[in-house]
Amino acid sequence: MTQYTTDTIWVGMDVHQDSITAAILFGDDPSPQVERLPSDLNAVRRMFRRLETRGTPRSCYEASGAGYVLQRCLEHDGFHCEVIAPSLVPKKPGDRRKTDRLDAIHLARHYRAGNLTPVTVPSREQEEIRQLVRSRLAVQSHVVRLKHRIVRVLATHGHRFTGGKSNWTQKHRAWLRKLHRELEGPLQTVLAHHLEHLEYLEGQKHSLEAEIDRYARSDPFRSRVEALCCFRGIKTLTAMTILTELGDIRRFGRPTGLMAFAGLIPSERSSGNVQRRGSITKAGSQELRRVLVEASWHYRKRASADLILSRRRMGQDRQVVSIAIKAQHRLQKKYWKIATKKHPCTAVTAVARELCGFLWSALWALESQAS
Repeated sequence: MTQYTTDTIWVGMDVHQDSITAAILFGDDPSPQVERLPSDLNAVRRMFRRLETRGTPRSCYEASGAGYVLQRCLEHDGFHCEVIAPSLVPKKPGDRRKTDRLDAIHLARHYRAGNLTPVTVPSREQEEIRQLVRSRLAVQSHVVRLKHRIVRVLATHGHRFTGGKSNWTQKHRAWLRKLHRELEGPLQTVLAHHLEHLEYLEGQKHSLEAEIDRYARSDPFRSRVEALCCFRGIKTLTAMTILTELGDIRRFGRPTGLMAFAGLIPSERSSGNVQRRGSITKAGSQELRRVLVEASWHYRKRASADLILSRRRMGQDRQVVSIAIKAQHRLQKKYWKIATKKHPCTAVTAVARELCGFLWSALWALESQAS
């Protein structure tokens, strides 16, 4: 058996649903050993136990639909494994080949060189609640699309609602029920099907919201949800989306890190004396960025606390309330300062970016008091 002069073994894995390709580098050896395994955790465990007899294996694989099951399995067995951000893996522009074997070798070599960026692996509980919140967001998107489809189908056949300025009010729904009774033939069947489907989706949405609200009222989310609800534009669902997407706020040492994670910082292509800044990067969590932008639209209004917002702030930490009030005044001024010169969407994006800084300060204040 070949003897190696180092204790570190670098393993890059290309993980798929039906197979796992592992590239193994022993120390500074330039030639990797490649193994193809079935998508079976026990097979991966056996390979790592075999490698453990030769040294200390350190492994990684890219974040994908495979999730964190493999990482948790290896960590449970005492092996080091990291999940890598795929968008930050270095790539050669001229390389036009891509196979499982080459991807695994590429990961192993860059992992040994320290060129890869790992992602934060959430706990099982956090990941499950995150999926619950994302499921509600997915159902909401289905509801919106179905509502648009109902309006378009009726408009195609000359049925337009004229009893109000907007659709899906109580008057609009009453008009739809009346129209359903008056229609005949296939169009009545189509409308009945869409309305029944809409009622089902809205029932599912309310059920998911009730479940999310139940978790929001229990530990460890309760204190942080109540703190975030001190900010204008943030209620329970938005607060839970922010918390489940962020995880532990302490992994962001500065507010700029949170802004970058939300994809709200401007892109840049500068060289020499020429500075070129473009639109926001839109990297990181899409769900987090969406709810932050939605919340930022509320800062168009005059910076005075209404009755509901004042009630949400009652009994909360003074430092958190002070940060929320400061954000309310500052962001309102920031919006109108930019909106008078540029498009309102540009102003809202800038407000969302600065809102990240205030949320970071509030969550850090809570964590400091808890410790």
